[in-house]
Amino acid sequence: MSSLQDALASGGGKKARIEIIPLIDVIFFLLATFVLFTLSLNKSGGLSVALPASETSEARSPDGAVTISITTEGTLAWDKTPVTLDEFIARLQAYKQVEPNPKVLINGDENAMFAQVRYVVDEARKAGISKVLIETRIKPAA
Repeated sequence: MSSLQDALASGGGKKARIEIIPLIDVIFFLLATFVLFTLSLNKSGGLSVALPASETSEARSPDGAVTISITTEGTLAWDKTPVTLDEFIARLQAYKQVEPNPKVLINGDENAMFAQVRYVVDEARKAGISKVLIETRIKPAA
């Protein structure tokens, strides 16, 4: 008997099997997509606050920058660590001494008092830091 006759006599052709290689390709594609997506997110170094909306904004680079958060109550935080006004001034002066090109990102709540924002900007300028940026969120189209 030939092999064809043996196969027919045993009840059929080839057995079905699951191919794993295309499944692995799909999994790697999904993994790469999620990795690239998470790398593209802008992460804030400050406290979670409701940022004010703005129609004009620019992408920022948080490298070498310190984030100053201003909450609705008017309290300050230095990179997620709450600080008093005296601690803020001392840290700002120390930061200026250590960083050759210092940059301050103000991460203020949209309902925070403007006086606190002005205070942070003034103290940064007194310390000799000229790059002071205000973080905003993009205003949705009406």
